[in-house]
Amino acid sequence: MPAARPSFAVITGEQVADTLTGNEKLVVEVVEETYRLHGRGDSVNPPSYFLRFPDRPSSRIIALPASIGGAKSTDGIKWISSFPENVAAGIPRASAVLILNDHDTGYPFACLESSIISASRTAASAALAADRLSTPARGGRPRRVGFIGTGLIARYIHHYLQATDWAFDAIGVHDLSAEHAASFAGYLGDTSGDAAVTVHDNAEDLVRGSDLVILATVAGTPHLHDPSWFGHNPLVLNVSLRDLAPEILLASTNVLDDVEHCLKADTSPHLVEQLTGNRDFVDGTLFDVLEGRLTPPADRPVVFSPFGLGVLDLALGRLVHDQLHASGRLAVVDGFFHELDRYGRK
Repeated sequence: MPAARPSFAVITGEQVADTLTGNEKLVVEVVEETYRLHGRGDSVNPPSYFLRFPDRPSSRIIALPASIGGAKSTDGIKWISSFPENVAAGIPRASAVLILNDHDTGYPFACLESSIISASRTAASAALAADRLSTPARGGRPRRVGFIGTGLIARYIHHYLQATDWAFDAIGVHDLSAEHAASFAGYLGDTSGDAAVTVHDNAEDLVRGSDLVILATVAGTPHLHDPSWFGHNPLVLNVSLRDLAPEILLASTNVLDDVEHCLKADTSPHLVEQLTGNRDFVDGTLFDVLEGRLTPPADRPVVFSPFGLGVLDLALGRLVHDQLHASGRLAVVDGFFHELDRYGRK
C-alpha cells in the first residue's frame, strides 16, 4: 500500500491563539498527559542545542528536537530564539517556529508559529505544578502570589492560573525595570478582580510577602541568595531557572520536570550539583508528584524547576493542528513537496 501523498500546512500565530484561548484547562490536561507519557518512557527528548554568538553574547537560538508517543505519535523540533535586546526595540524577546513530522514517513506536515505555544506550555506546566504541589498539608492553594519578572511569560502564567480557577487576595510585582513593573501591575489591576496589586522596589519584600513566588526573568546568574527570605516556606516556580543561588535550593525541597535536562547550562540546580558533586538535593520530578510517589513537606520551601521539554511543544502543536484540521481551517500549501517519484514520473 503506497503512502498517502504528503501535505504541508502553515499555521499562523493568530490561528494558534484562537485555538488555545478558552481551552486553557484542556491545555493543562494535555501537558499533564505528556508529562505522564514522558515519565513512562514513551518519548524521546534529547538535550537542547544552544546556538550562541560571539558578537551577541546575550542572545541565543535553541533547537529542541523531540518525539512523543501515545495515541497521536508525533516527531518534530522547536526552533526558538531569545534576543533580550528586542524588548528595547518594542518587539518580544522570543520568537519561534515548530515543525511537526509524521511518525510513519518522517515527512514534515506542519509549520506553526510557536512563541504562543511555547508560552502556553510553560504557563500550563507552571499551573499544573502549582496545583499539585499546593497540598492540603501545605495549606492548599496560596492566596498571596509574587511575580519577579514581568514579561510575556509572567502574563501567561497569571492567565493560566486564573483560567484554572486560582484566586488571589494579594499580588506582588518586582522587576528591574520600573516601567515594565508598572505596566504589568496595570494589566493585573485590570484582570485580577479585587486582588490588591503592589509593586515592590526590592525582591526581598516581594518574596517575604508571597506564598507563591513566580520567577520569570532573563537572569543569567543568581540574584536571590538569602535562604532566610524563604523562611515562611513558600512554593517557588523557578521558571527562569537561574535566579536562585545554590544555598536556597539546598534549604528547599526540589522538584524538577526532568533531571538530566535541568542539570545543564548553569541552571540553579546545575550550580548545586557543581557545588556539592552530587544530586542528593533533588527530591523528585513532577511525574513523581503526579504518580503519588512524592508529597512535598510543609516545613520547607518547595522549588519547582522546569527546564521546558520539547515534547510539551509537540503535544500542543499537534492539538492545534488537529483542531484546525477538524474545523476545515487548515491552510495547506499546495505543491510544497514536489519530487515525490524516484524517477520523476508525473
